[in-house]
Amino acid sequence: MAILAAYAVPHPPLIIPAVGRGEERGIQKTVDAYEEVARRVAAHAPDTIVISTPHTTLYRDYFHISPGVHAAGSFAAFRAAHASYEANYDDEFVRVLSQLCCESGIAAGSDYEREPALDHATMIPLHFIQQHLSDFKLVRIGLSGFDAAEHYRIGMAIQQAAEQLKRRLVYIASGDLSHKLKDDGPYGFVPEGPILDEQICSALSSGNFLSLLSIDPSLAERGAECGLRSFQMMAGALDGTCVTSELLSYEGPFGVGYAVAAFEPTEKPQPDDSRRYLDAYYEHQQIKLQRIREQEDAYVRLARASLESYVQTGRRIVAADVLDGLVTAEDNSAIADLLTTQAGCFVSLNKDGQLRGCIGTIEPTRESLAAEICANAISAGTQDPRFAPLNLSELDQLVYDVDVLGQPEAISSPAELNPKQYGVIVSSPDGRRGLLLPDLDGVESVEEQLSIAAQKAGINLERDEWSLERFEVVRHL
Repeated sequence: MAILAAYAVPHPPLIIPAVGRGEERGIQKTVDAYEEVARRVAAHAPDTIVISTPHTTLYRDYFHISPGVHAAGSFAAFRAAHASYEANYDDEFVRVLSQLCCESGIAAGSDYEREPALDHATMIPLHFIQQHLSDFKLVRIGLSGFDAAEHYRIGMAIQQAAEQLKRRLVYIASGDLSHKLKDDGPYGFVPEGPILDEQICSALSSGNFLSLLSIDPSLAERGAECGLRSFQMMAGALDGTCVTSELLSYEGPFGVGYAVAAFEPTEKPQPDDSRRYLDAYYEHQQIKLQRIREQEDAYVRLARASLESYVQTGRRIVAADVLDGLVTAEDNSAIADLLTTQAGCFVSLNKDGQLRGCIGTIEPTRESLAAEICANAISAGTQDPRFAPLNLSELDQLVYDVDVLGQPEAISSPAELNPKQYGVIVSSPDGRRGLLLPDLDGVESVEEQLSIAAQKAGINLERDEWSLERFEVVRHL
């Protein structure tokens, strides 16, 4: 069996004694579990150790695999420059893995490296492993902005490369859980934090990787994790492998969740088709999307119809001609509102839990709200400068939000804002305006809301003159 074992581990810098200076005793369960992992890794005597890390070079649309034959790094950023580590890379494995990814249509390789030094999420597992084992080579892989399935697929490619090269390989998935577990922690508390950690720990403990793949990306965003995609990549490396799973430890005394889990193939490993989770995940996602689509209201159905018609045929629909076919008896009153009301609105598109486009108008620019929605839906899918225009294959994977804006009102102070209730418009005297909608994933404070809105307009809150408006929205799903 090419994959000898896999382990999920955290990466708190203070676990390194030179950094923690005694504070590491506050996570002694994690230290003890890490030591156990290191002993097990050494007992397997791998040729190669693959570490997936959220803190090396990361791109939204590319998996970066560290190039070269050698790398080094230190904890100088944590005031412990003397705590340094180095490793030799398995450059042959990297070449084969990159080729397999290319053949499978996975965007991955060793181009575009920004920082060759080892990152802390790689050095921390090395710190423990190298106390017991030195004769191995390393492969370091960054995460990406791709979805769970794509992280699972590159994990499958890692397994294929190990088998092709007959490498004895151990996989280390480096990643922390929620960073928002305590009010007095470094990132504060949100209710989603403990919920997220419970779901991840349950999946790691049971070895149910479908549950791991299916964790709601919105929950992960609000819970502020950094390890989920690393664990999903690890799951792909164990695709079709019968394993025993064990949660060795979990704790979060400093407000960040740290889990250590072990996955060991059975003594006489046989391929296990029940543990090939990719098709099951795709099916799960399709059922989920169908349920969402069935519950869409008239505003969202109109946005979807407008964008789909444009992408499929190049034609813009006339709202009045199609509304009767889109509106159910339960929301028949929406027709009058859509055709007679004028209002600004934003249409947001999400794919696999990630934003895929968002365009809107602060004030009405067309004869009706229906026309506003139709135009903004097309713009969100084809003219958002942050993304390439949508293609046909993506249409069935989209989740739509339509936010209808209330009339903006001037306010005199940020104290009158609430990021869950109000959107904000930051304006400068020269006409620049930045808008941010309310109740967005990852935006928890007024300061964050203001900063993002101002940045969108190119307004420097410290240097420029600016004024504020707030508004409420009616969100249609």
